[in-house]
Amino acid sequence: MDISALLTSAGINTTTCIVLFSLYSVLRKQPSLVNVYFGQKLAQVRSKHHDNFRFDRLVPSASWIVKAWEASEDELCAVGGLDAVVFLRAVVFSIRVLTVASIICLFLVLPLNYFGKEMEHKEIPKEPLNVFTIGNVEEGSKWLWAHCLALYVISFCACLLLYFEYKHITKMRVAHISESLAYPSHFTVIVRAIPWVEEDSYSDTVTKFFTSFYAPSYLSHQMVYRSGTVQKLMTDAQKMYRMVKTTRMDQHCASTLMRCGFCGGPANSFKILSDEPESSRGRICFDGSDLRKKECGAALVFFRTRYAALVASEALQSPNPMHWVTDLAPEPHDIFWSNLSVPYRLLWIRRIAVIVASILFVIFFLLPVVFTQSLVHLDKLKKIFPFLKHIAQRKFVEQLITGYLPSVIFMLFLYIVPPIMMVFSTLEGAISRSGRKLSTCVKVTYFIIWNLFFAIILTEAALDHYQISILNLGDPRNIPNLLAKAIPTTVMFSSYGISIAHATFFITYVLTSGWASLSCELIQPFALICNLFYRFILRNKDYSTYGTYTFPYHTEVPRVLLFGLLGFTCSVLAPLILPFLLVYFFLAYLVYRNQILNVYVTEYGSGGLYWPLVHNTTIFSLVLMQIIALGVFGLKKSPVASGFTVPMIICTLLFHEYCRKRFHPVFKKKPAKIIIEMDREDEHCGRTEEIHLKLQSAYCQVNTSKALNVQKTVEHIDSESESDCTENRNVGSLEDVENITPGKRAIQLPVSWVGHSHFEELHVK
Repeated sequence: MDISALLTSAGINTTTCIVLFSLYSVLRKQPSLVNVYFGQKLAQVRSKHHDNFRFDRLVPSASWIVKAWEASEDELCAVGGLDAVVFLRAVVFSIRVLTVASIICLFLVLPLNYFGKEMEHKEIPKEPLNVFTIGNVEEGSKWLWAHCLALYVISFCACLLLYFEYKHITKMRVAHISESLAYPSHFTVIVRAIPWVEEDSYSDTVTKFFTSFYAPSYLSHQMVYRSGTVQKLMTDAQKMYRMVKTTRMDQHCASTLMRCGFCGGPANSFKILSDEPESSRGRICFDGSDLRKKECGAALVFFRTRYAALVASEALQSPNPMHWVTDLAPEPHDIFWSNLSVPYRLLWIRRIAVIVASILFVIFFLLPVVFTQSLVHLDKLKKIFPFLKHIAQRKFVEQLITGYLPSVIFMLFLYIVPPIMMVFSTLEGAISRSGRKLSTCVKVTYFIIWNLFFAIILTEAALDHYQISILNLGDPRNIPNLLAKAIPTTVMFSSYGISIAHATFFITYVLTSGWASLSCELIQPFALICNLFYRFILRNKDYSTYGTYTFPYHTEVPRVLLFGLLGFTCSVLAPLILPFLLVYFFLAYLVYRNQILNVYVTEYGSGGLYWPLVHNTTIFSLVLMQIIALGVFGLKKSPVASGFTVPMIICTLLFHEYCRKRFHPVFKKKPAKIIIEMDREDEHCGRTEEIHLKLQSAYCQVNTSKALNVQKTVEHIDSESESDCTENRNVGSLEDVENITPGKRAIQLPVSWVGHSHFEELHVK
């Protein structure tokens, strides 16, 4: 593949992105799609939209780019929480590092690679891509010092930026903890593995234990019940009620000629039942005996102070570590109730099963890896399958099969990875939804880095050098040299004996999975289809029942980290990939800011716990880049460059250890000093008793009163929303929704209890 073919493929993807971006700028102006592209802002208000048609809504514009660029970090934090800020800081960090790498590698390393051998060069558009890699540099060349210098500059800038980012985000996390004055999770501890006493219930056992050992600080407790089915039925009943009661109407629906989307019957073929709850019939209640039968060995224990809850969560409660296991509780809307009822003694078995299932899944995923690599070697496939000779006679078809098709097929296979990893994280027993998503993010990151980087490279080496056995591939002594030989050819068009046609895999993956994924992220195809289904099949015009979505950190964080890994490892060896990665990160910065501000609703957050994953993966990418460069310098017979690379690896590892000791503990535990100061401030302001009273109703696993009084709750929400709309501004048009101030919710909670709302579940899916 030559430069002209590469520019052609880049032009096709650029045109596709421009078309989809323009389509998005038109779709977001349509009032019927307001719930798709402004779901986050619709969650802040409750209003009806009656916009008239205007021709300017059919004209593409870049106004959304300007608004996304101008948004401050405080606005993003108010809308998306600390996790959104951390994610965007990771994108900004990648932009800064890759900008430095692009400057030094494109203007210093790339010319040296191009003129590395005495050869007759063609015109630039007709040059093969391998002449732009380190594979074109002669063995023993004195110009390899430039590659070593570039390696030092990139590593130093990356470590320096990592340090300042880690320091800044650590301060933000400390501020996040200190500003959450009345979060109920600060006073609550989850207790699992409660021992069974035959003459007492679980509740009585908890009362006796904590009144005996935590008498001064123990406040009360709440048992966890095996009522997941009942809770699901109540939630479904609430959703169905809101879908049916879309407007305030009479007892009978108005007559209409519109037919039902499913059965074809008239739309007035049902009646709205009486608004008064029939308490005499259908009352859902449990007496004391029923509740005791449904108790499981887990409870929420409330303490009088934050410090007491912190101490109880960190201490070993019993000589038997399998009894009285304590953890700090998540926020009420973050807690994952179904996993709390799982017996604690089964969790270690589940984790072993997840490890085994993950290994089997990795082995299974080698099939698409081998298949995509076989497509790269079309010349070998022609010998095995002669009919392919007639299919790939045209050059365009051959380039399509070897260049685009492997990356597209591999990207399609990767779409099944996050849902499967989410199931694995659920089986592991996560007690919070944010913890489950973080665990999924870690699993997806490791899986993608292995399968998209190491597995492809090692599979490529095995396919090309089939005489090498799997045992030789797995020998640790052979891996550095093997990677050094395989990466320049497999990753970016080198010349160590592997087909140049396959060299386009990673760069086309950046174009398809990177640029194309951002276009799909803007368009929101799944939400768009759901919108059409609700409107034209279910005949539902109430936007509030369509549902909203949280930010998919478990898919986007691994993608950003993977492209950062490709940028680091390819920067010195094959710098031609850097411009494509820079374009991706610049687009990602704008797209993700827009999506956080307008689309995704923040239901819960981890408090910035994604940054340690970003930091660790970046350090891994740096060390991997240095080890691969060490192997390449050895193959190129440059002892000076190899000797200078070893201290750089040691310094990078020492820097990582310093950051792990200096910053990481703040992300694992909460500082006792801050917790004690918050307790003292509560006592000084006199809000301790108010917090204690609200703790009793903060966590609701089965809220029967809410199930019986759904109508009153909905009417209460509607009335408060109307008052908010009147008080702030008229939100009757699409432009008004777009200009809503970030961070304000439809229900304003008291200042002393900003962490919880019983009504939040009703308008955030």
